Amino acid sequence: MSVDKEKYYEILAGLGDKAQLIAVSKTKPAEDIKELYNLGQRDFGENYVQELVDKQTTLPADIRWHFIGHLQSNKVKYIAPFVHLIHGVDSLRLLKEIDKQAARSGRVIACLLQVFIAREETKFGLDEQELAEVMKVFTHDGAEESGSGELKNVRVAGLMGMASFTEDPEKIRSEFRTLRSLFDKYFSSAAVPDTPSILSMGMSGDYKIAVEEGSNMVRIGSLLFGKRG
Repeated sequence: MSVDKEKYYEILAGLGDKAQLIAVSKTKPAEDIKELYNLGQRDFGENYVQELVDKQTTLPADIRWHFIGHLQSNKVKYIAPFVHLIHGVDSLRLLKEIDKQAARSGRVIACLLQVFIAREETKFGLDEQELAEVMKVFTHDGAEESGSGELKNVRVAGLMGMASFTEDPEKIRSEFRTLRSLFDKYFSSAAVPDTPSILSMGMSGDYKIAVEEGSNMVRIGSLLFGKRG
């Protein structure tokens, strides 16, 4: 199935200036990505490192590639030279590896910290205490206390989270509100100076609720490209 152009324009119109659209292109052929690119889309999200690397080498250079999957530390080096934003950082150890590989590439890589808000064991992410510990590294006092202020090649740009896979909209809304409250705590203040704040939540099935609850970045795949085979 090729791109659903009508749905693409409908989604963009609905988002307006409230949220940025990341087109989730995992498992989709380069031809489908190019079709959406030709409509003006520039931000694409991939889950698998090798697939992302392969697509980056063959598709237009001005595409902004987002890594939205669970990233293993030993794979960071392959995407560090070009990735625009890493969405799912769930440990300080991974942040340090991104920082190291970003330095080798002469870059500063923007990252989102993934917070566990769902009630599903299969989801990844930091809990509230772990988030607090990581955020200490990126506040002036915390960096001095922890001795971890050397992370100069990563920029924590905000938070990301996925709601439970459920038909209950109020459960989804509640989980998004939890993430929004953490986002407000850490990013709607001077806690991280000069950092553009991203709250990435919402996918094909729940992005409208996410935007209502304050998301300013959504990740949509199946509505644009059709269901994965």
